[in-house]
Amino acid sequence: MKFMVIVKANGDTEAGVMPSTETLAAMGKFNEEMVKAGVMQAGEGLHPTSKGARVKYAGGQGTVTHGPFGLSGDLACGFWLIETKSLDEAIGWMKRAPFDSGSEIEIRQVFSADDFGDALTPELRERGERLRAQAGKK
Repeated sequence: MKFMVIVKANGDTEAGVMPSTETLAAMGKFNEEMVKAGVMQAGEGLHPTSKGARVKYAGGQGTVTHGPFGLSGDLACGFWLIETKSLDEAIGWMKRAPFDSGSEIEIRQVFSADDFGDALTPELRERGERLRAQAGKK
C-alpha cells in the first residue's frame, strides 16, 4: 500500500526558517533507514507558501492566487511517498520521524488502479501505466 505522508507547515516553516544541521542529519538518517527497508519512494521539503500559488477552478477556468497563505492547518511544508503493508506499519515508521514538539503529519493512502473498479478500462489502465513509466525515466 502506498501512502502520502504530508508534513504540516508551522510558523517557522512559513517564515522560511531552515532546519539546523542536527535536524538535517537526523532526517537524513531516518530517510536512509526507510530507503534501506524499501519503504521510502520519494520525499522532499517544500518552500513556504510565499513562493507558491493556488489555482481554483470554476466553470472550466482556473483562477490563480499567489501566496503567502494564512496558517490554517492545511498547509504542507514537506512530504514522503512511502510503501508499507498497512496503515499501521506506515504509522509505526512515522512515529520514529525526528520531529520537534508541535510538529504534525498526515498519512493518506494513495489510490491504486484497482480502487477505481470498472470505471478504469483496460485502455485507461494501460495509458496510466505508460505515463507513470515515462515520468519515472525523468
